Amino acid sequence: MPPAVSALASRFYGTESPSRQTVLRVGALVGLHLAAFAILIATEGQLIPAVAFTLFWGLLNFLLLTLVARPMVAAALSLATLAVLILLSQFKHEILLTTVNFVDLMVIDGDTFSFMMQIFPRLGLKVALAFGLAVVGLVLLWRFDPFRVRRLTALFGGLACFAALIALALAVPNDPWDEFYAENYVSKFARSGVTAVGDLVTRGILDSDATTPDRLATAVAGTTCTVRKAPHIIMVFDESSFDIRAVPGVKVPSGYGAHFKSSDGKQRSLMVEGAGGPSWYTEYNVLTGLSARSYGRFADFVTRIAAGRVERGLPQTLKKCGYKTFTLYPMYGAFLSARHFQQTAGIQSFLDSAALGANFLDPDAFYFDKAADTIAKARGKDPLFLLVYTAQNHFPWDFRFRPDLAPDWKDPGNRPDVDEYLRRQHLSAVDYQAFEARLKRDFPDESFLIVRFGDHQPYFARNMIDPGQDDTMLARRIAAADPRFLMTYYAINTINFTPRDVSSAADAIDAPYLPLIVLEAAGVPLDASFAEQKRILQRCSGLFYRCHGGAEARRFNRLLIDAGLIKGL
Repeated sequence: MPPAVSALASRFYGTESPSRQTVLRVGALVGLHLAAFAILIATEGQLIPAVAFTLFWGLLNFLLLTLVARPMVAAALSLATLAVLILLSQFKHEILLTTVNFVDLMVIDGDTFSFMMQIFPRLGLKVALAFGLAVVGLVLLWRFDPFRVRRLTALFGGLACFAALIALALAVPNDPWDEFYAENYVSKFARSGVTAVGDLVTRGILDSDATTPDRLATAVAGTTCTVRKAPHIIMVFDESSFDIRAVPGVKVPSGYGAHFKSSDGKQRSLMVEGAGGPSWYTEYNVLTGLSARSYGRFADFVTRIAAGRVERGLPQTLKKCGYKTFTLYPMYGAFLSARHFQQTAGIQSFLDSAALGANFLDPDAFYFDKAADTIAKARGKDPLFLLVYTAQNHFPWDFRFRPDLAPDWKDPGNRPDVDEYLRRQHLSAVDYQAFEARLKRDFPDESFLIVRFGDHQPYFARNMIDPGQDDTMLARRIAAADPRFLMTYYAINTINFTPRDVSSAADAIDAPYLPLIVLEAAGVPLDASFAEQKRILQRCSGLFYRCHGGAEARRFNRLLIDAGLIKGL
């Protein structure tokens, strides 16, 4: 027997000749810790993450030792925790391109479980089976583990690891954009716990002024309005779409760019708040007219946090003005609490992928046809508002989507994913033109205001826009709102309708102003909150959260809180 193992066994048993069973038990304990070390080597890439992983491992073990006093049981439970955390992070990254952080534990809700059960119908059975096996294993391990650690000693050890982890996270805080990288799962989770709790204590979830002497009109919550010859309003959530000519050296097909122009011939830019994946940031922007960046480190959870709390927005205002409001959504409604959030924002009929009979990737024509069918069924004396999501330009772009579509397409000669992206943009443009033609044909006496916008740039764009920067520097530039990585487009199209007012539709605006543009173009009277937001737009020349270092957004959030339009934040 190795001297180290012999010494350890002697310490527990007080004998110089431990039995073979004792050696086996000591070896099992050492093996559990070596397994954790192997996970560290496999998943943590740098020194600081490795130190954070080690401190978190120690913290888990010591906390569990204060409860069970058995080091083998504590190590097994800690190892299982690491395994579950890493698996959940990998799964979340596949779906959302972000890994699990501590805030996931802070905002667990019923929608999260509902979404998981919808995409994995047998998940409940598998979880129950795994839990049962784990309980049996722990009972056996409890009987097998002869070692004991004093609870007071474990408590001091846990406090030491916790203090060291806090010091490390404060000295070297993790960049929020690190969560977009599939690595350092445990260390990011551990450090995010310190920073998230710190942010919650020092600034709260929503960034807002403590007080303001200004007030919105007290009747804002109960105002109603009517719109003269109100047009139907359709907003098209153009997935991952932007003018790729902003990327140096990309070859585009002949005629590229017409899709981004409005009916007046202008091409306008929309500054969104996320790059490469977080569609829900822009969803929050265009429905509430507010900034996801106001949530700081909690921005990834903005729709889940805002659900039931933020009652101000575009569909809410339109509903008060007699509109029937609809959303056609390409995922399950439980995804990031989308259904609950949008109903709070004023959506009356939320049709998710299950209700629409949609697949993961359907041509845009599928959603446009569903939109036209909805208009045919719902139109009457009341005007309609539809938020129509598209999906065919969603990642990944490493395969040929529906080869039967656009059979004459010729790749321009870029790398394969870029050419496939351009091909799908071409399909989107063709499908949208067909949608306009159908509206004109099927509803010749109806008027339509159609506002299209890109929710974010595709994930590959960041490395092509600035190829000289590594991922860390790119993440920092995006976090600092570098327009090169966040600029998409918005376009205003009409059928049998002339926009009433496009004075606010500047060549470049921040995404939270898009609801204001829609209301003015449709001729909908502005309530007190949107009238105030128009004044901000004019003062800030199209900037919102970026104006005066966030001061305007903080003041506006406080106005909405005082008016009762934001609650519990």
